[in-house]
Order: sequence, then C-alpha cells, then structure tokens
Amino acid sequence: MLDNIRVVLSHTTHPGNIGAAARAMQTMGLRHLYLVNPRHFPDAQATAMAAGADDVLQHAIVRASLDEALQGVAFTVAMTARLRDISIEVKTPREAMPQVLQEAVAHPVALLFGTEMSGLTNDEVGKAHLGVNIPSNPDFSSLNIAAAVQVIAYELSVAAAAFKPESTAIRPAPHERVEGLFAHLEKTLVEIGFFTTQNPARLMRRLRRLFSRTRLEDEEINILRGVLSTVTAYNARLKQRYAEEHPDVQEH
Repeated sequence: MLDNIRVVLSHTTHPGNIGAAARAMQTMGLRHLYLVNPRHFPDAQATAMAAGADDVLQHAIVRASLDEALQGVAFTVAMTARLRDISIEVKTPREAMPQVLQEAVAHPVALLFGTEMSGLTNDEVGKAHLGVNIPSNPDFSSLNIAAAVQVIAYELSVAAAAFKPESTAIRPAPHERVEGLFAHLEKTLVEIGFFTTQNPARLMRRLRRLFSRTRLEDEEINILRGVLSTVTAYNARLKQRYAEEHPDVQEH
C-alpha cells in the first residue's frame, strides 16, 4: 500500500525542506517523492538535510505542473492549515489515513503539500478529494513542511499497523481523465452562456467538489463527455438556425 502513495510538494522554495521531507518519508517507509516546480533542486542543502535518505531524493520526480505530478492518481489528499470558503471535506490525520490506505490498495494516491509561506492555492485544493488538517495551536498553526510530512507519514504507519482492507468494486478514473472532463465541462458552459456571474472559477470549484464526491469511473466520464458534446452540437445548430432566420441581426 505504501508503495502506491506519492508525496507531492508544490512549489517548494527552500531546498533544505525537500531534503528534510525525504528523510521524514524514508523513516516511515514512503519512497515516491514528486516536486512541482521547486525553486532550487537538485541542491546541496537538500542532500545535506536528507541525512542519508539519498534513495528518496535521487529518485524524486520533478514536474512543471501539478496536473503532471498527479497523472495516474485516483485519490488526492490536500494538506491545509486553514479553513477555506469553498473546500472539500477536511479530516484530521488520524481520521484520514485509514481511508488513504484503503484507496492505495487499488490505485495510486497523492499526499499534496503546498508552499512554505502560503500553503496550497484554492485551485490546488480543488483538485483533491479530501483535505487534512493537522491539529495545532490556533495562534500559531503554521507547521514546517518537512514536519508536516513527518506527522502524516507517522500517522500512515500507525494506521497501517491495524489496517484491514475492505473489498470495493469502484475503479475511479485517474486524475488526467477527471481533469479532461472538467475542462470539457467549463468549455461547454462558456459556449452555452451558463456563467452569469463575474466569478466562474468559484462556480467551477463547487462543481469540482460535487463530482469529487462521486468518484467517477472511466465509463461514467465517457458518458458525461458524450452529453457535453451533444449539448455543444445542439447549441451550434440553434445558433446556425437563428442566423439563417435573422440574417440582419449581428451576433454578439
């Protein structure tokens, strides 16, 4: 199960934190480290802070975007230190890690950590299925990223000691397939004039939250994209018919 879990650090600014996170991972049996557009890597400070976790560091995979880092992942957990206006369900590490292990039985899982200064953006959190908040002092809730990785890795090991997998028939679609659906959905909603507010991104985050609860499978995504394609084609026919019936009216 642990071999099916990747730790994803997004836009890390300090190379020492990358090394310390690698060390935290190796002490708890995690091996797969993904780095999204790190400011400095590879770096001697990262190697020094890894303190012997060279295998994790040397095999770290660097990607230019979060979507690339999440390719093949079917369940993403976002680490957040603050409540958000529009968000996914948030649990403590002790509550969430058994669910992470259950997901990892069948498919790749990502544990997503944000930058040292500001954490994850709303768009990054929107790509996750579950949020995790490490309980801390409300007056000083900011936790060093490597320390956060250590806490989560430890809670995974605690959960693994008593874990008993449950059988499931659900085979969720991977991240890139779901992202393709969301891109298609947004494009279609724009074409049919659905967005009537000044903040379509906010509405799309709500739609993401809705669909993330359903754990869409590949065949279901195919059905939904077929519906969207039919809507687009019908909308185009309506526009063409209107243009033919009203040749003197300029479309805006």
